[in-house]
Amino acid sequence: MSFKGDNVNSFDVSARDPDPNRLVLAYFHSVATLNYLRAMVAGGVADLHDPKRWDLRNVLSESVRKEYEKVVDRIVDTFNFLNVFRADTAEVLKKVDIFTSHEALLLNYEEALTRKSSSSDDYFNLGAHFLWIGDRTRQIDGAHVEYFRGIENPVGVKVGPSTKPEELKQLVQILNPKKEEGKLTLITRYGAKIIADHLPEHIRAVQSTGVPVIWCCDPCHGNTETVDGVKTRRFESIVKEMCLAFKLHAEHGSRLGGVHLELTGEDVTECVGGASGTSDLSTNYSTYCDPRLNYTQRLDIAISNAHEIGNHVTHNRTSKNNNAATQNNFK
Repeated sequence: MSFKGDNVNSFDVSARDPDPNRLVLAYFHSVATLNYLRAMVAGGVADLHDPKRWDLRNVLSESVRKEYEKVVDRIVDTFNFLNVFRADTAEVLKKVDIFTSHEALLLNYEEALTRKSSSSDDYFNLGAHFLWIGDRTRQIDGAHVEYFRGIENPVGVKVGPSTKPEELKQLVQILNPKKEEGKLTLITRYGAKIIADHLPEHIRAVQSTGVPVIWCCDPCHGNTETVDGVKTRRFESIVKEMCLAFKLHAEHGSRLGGVHLELTGEDVTECVGGASGTSDLSTNYSTYCDPRLNYTQRLDIAISNAHEIGNHVTHNRTSKNNNAATQNNFK
């Protein structure tokens, strides 16, 4: 049997039989991780008052460090201004709320964590705030879509190049029949080379239904390739797909609402490129499944993302000002 993931069996070829106790162990590790995150937040790790202590000189290249320091300087200037009015004491500036999500692949696990509300007839999955259906399990008449149709959590669906526009129309209407804002997220994953061939037609298909969705770009999965028998992703391709998603949404009267990344805080060498200059995958390749962005690469992505958001905000403001000026000229 193939390795199905740690929740099912072992990577060790001698222990490939499915073991239900692994689902219980997965739950334990999830709880332990959440408790660790809560402890970190309570300890002030997310406090914005002292960004200078976020010393990353040992992991950033010269160019990325300068960009990072600009961001830190702007945060410091903002807090110095707020301090004049004693407006920098709000709790929201000292901590963050934690929300969790995962792909609901193993329905036996998800069903065990589903509960009926005590105050209504609604059902909720209590294992995460947000769940999504993978690109390979989004069949209209499949069990995953049927399960998602019955829960009130905000949900997502991976949308790839094999998704037919007509199929997408059906999906959004099944998963968000009440047309609720924020209920449904479409997570696109095409690949930098073909995103322009598919995203526009998917945007048009969803717009024709009138169903509100949040568009999210997954620039990782569609850019996976194999080099010398090892799965990897090129940093430049990831950034390119993300930037193209911003551009294509703007061109088609839509808006990119989020980015979905696979990353780790560890200094792994699983994706090539970026400011870290990662090229030798064998240095610290530790994933059993998909290659992840390392600590430095994810900061590169964050800075690129900030640039794109800034560019689009500036473009929108310029367009509004030009429109206002044109209207005044006709008065």
